[in-house]
Amino acid sequence: MARYTGPKSKIARRFGEPIFGPDKVLSKKNYPPGQHGNSRRRKTSEYGIQLREKQRAKYTYGVLEKQFRRTFDKASRSRGITGEVLLQLLEQRLDNMVFRLGIAPTRAAARQLVSHRHIVVNGKVVNIPSYTVKPGDVVGVREKSKSMEVIVNSLTGFNHSKYPWIEWDNSTSSGKLLHIPERADIPESIKEQLIVELYSKQ
Repeated sequence: MARYTGPKSKIARRFGEPIFGPDKVLSKKNYPPGQHGNSRRRKTSEYGIQLREKQRAKYTYGVLEKQFRRTFDKASRSRGITGEVLLQLLEQRLDNMVFRLGIAPTRAAARQLVSHRHIVVNGKVVNIPSYTVKPGDVVGVREKSKSMEVIVNSLTGFNHSKYPWIEWDNSTSSGKLLHIPERADIPESIKEQLIVELYSKQ
């Protein structure tokens, strides 16, 4: 399973936000990495701004370049606004759904739970993080995995009402995707139009 394994705090500092989850380093060093991280930088080119936004989306959702490109191509062939459809497809990834449901504290942890066969979709074990969850699908925790410390701790006190496109059932430790989220409901601060502009040049 391909995934980013490099220094996460350094990337988070570059974007100035905890895109991998809570980060103590970011609160202590709230300036870009590098020898001159807190000094005045040269003006970034239009291409550089677009590339940065694509990198932000990739790191946020934990997707590498090849897979991200495939997702973009699928979005560009779909009906609707390409940038919005791109984010909706990323939101429908199983690892992201596990994260949104509060079953895991971060997307990386969610990916691990999926890969290690702790997650079920409609009652069947699915161990593919990029699996596309469809409206009506029920994502839950495998019965023998419900007592796992990481899952119990993550679910404790989690506010399931903050994502209107998901319905959580506490009695079964599972959640249903009610509908594909609208762009306004997706909390990520990604400027998806810049990604569309970047790929249109290639």
